Amino acid sequence: MGTVSQLHERVRQPAHRIQSEEEALDIGRSLAAGFAQQASDRDINRILPYDEVEALSRSGLLGISVPSEHGGIDISNCVLAEVIAVLAEADPSIAQILQTHFHVLEAVRIGGGEDQRASLFDRAIIGDRFGAIFSESGANPDPDALHLRSDGLGFRLNGRSSPSASILFSDWIALFAPDERKRLVAAVVPRDVDGIQIIDDWDSFGQRTSGNGTAILHDVYLNADAVLLHGEKLARPTVIDCVSQLTHAGINLGIARSALAATMEFVRTQPGLSASSNSKKATDDPLTVTRIGEIAIRIEAATAIIERAGSKIDAAQINLTEDHVVDATLSVAAAQTITADIAMEAANTLFDLAGTTSARIGLNLDRHWRNARIHTLHDPARRKYNLVGNYHLNGLKPSKTSLP
Repeated sequence: MGTVSQLHERVRQPAHRIQSEEEALDIGRSLAAGFAQQASDRDINRILPYDEVEALSRSGLLGISVPSEHGGIDISNCVLAEVIAVLAEADPSIAQILQTHFHVLEAVRIGGGEDQRASLFDRAIIGDRFGAIFSESGANPDPDALHLRSDGLGFRLNGRSSPSASILFSDWIALFAPDERKRLVAAVVPRDVDGIQIIDDWDSFGQRTSGNGTAILHDVYLNADAVLLHGEKLARPTVIDCVSQLTHAGINLGIARSALAATMEFVRTQPGLSASSNSKKATDDPLTVTRIGEIAIRIEAATAIIERAGSKIDAAQINLTEDHVVDATLSVAAAQTITADIAMEAANTLFDLAGTTSARIGLNLDRHWRNARIHTLHDPARRKYNLVGNYHLNGLKPSKTSLP
């Protein structure tokens, strides 16, 4: 912990070119099968998944949201979320890399100039990974928070970021900070640009191998080519944050599925589990069977609401009106809260049904609860309930800001 993370010198094989949504799902399932094998060991020993992340880059999945005119398949958002849920069921720490990655690509789609979109989308298609650093929001930001000052045609950026998701695995970093006039400036720079120092200081009890870290920026120069040409569009109503929150919901859903699978495996295979007096084994216990059914149904409902939210984001991307953005935002808020609830409920149910024998450290089944707890803290459900309640009760539309 607290070490400076350096780029690993690797020769990356060319990424596969995915041709369809069905192929993207198939590749996601194939990768997930491999990622799941050592996920528990990586978690309990905090072994960062560098090899697995390189496999993710080679798979072609990092380019699936790129518009077709730039060589991608412009995947629908509901399928994008399902790909992430599939990976999160295997290892939610790896899936979290994609949350920030696709967030940045959507910001580039909205705010980048034509040459910037062509160049950065090409990097995603060949397997490069995008991370992001955001300035601290709020009325009283930390004095060490990111701050910009003009320097010729570009800017100088200094400060310290809050923990940034999966930043250790990034090849490119998107930087979002206000200038002297409080206007949002967005730029994308290579990870190894002069002045950026990445600290591996994530010590959370969940999502332990997600590659989160702190960035310290020492007079980083952002030239005019790095600054997104149409960055002012990021302050208007867009679905950039909707894409991020939908992928967030996909991770919640994957955690819930993984917890349910672990519960069923434990109930089936552990002979010492208690059952009612009328049942010879736990799998025949009516209360156990009913509880499994309840969780499975709620996971199915969560899957459906993600699909609905994804279709509303699709509609807003095609016709970017304020009404479409509000509709997508409200639907994504529902998806995020429902998936957060089922992730925690499924993780808790594992121990309710499996009993004290499931709590052994060597089994590491608590990782499902730890991952759910930490991931659902990143954007608490109470914020979404307030947002939706204010819209319906007071007619207040969601904030126009596109970024955290």
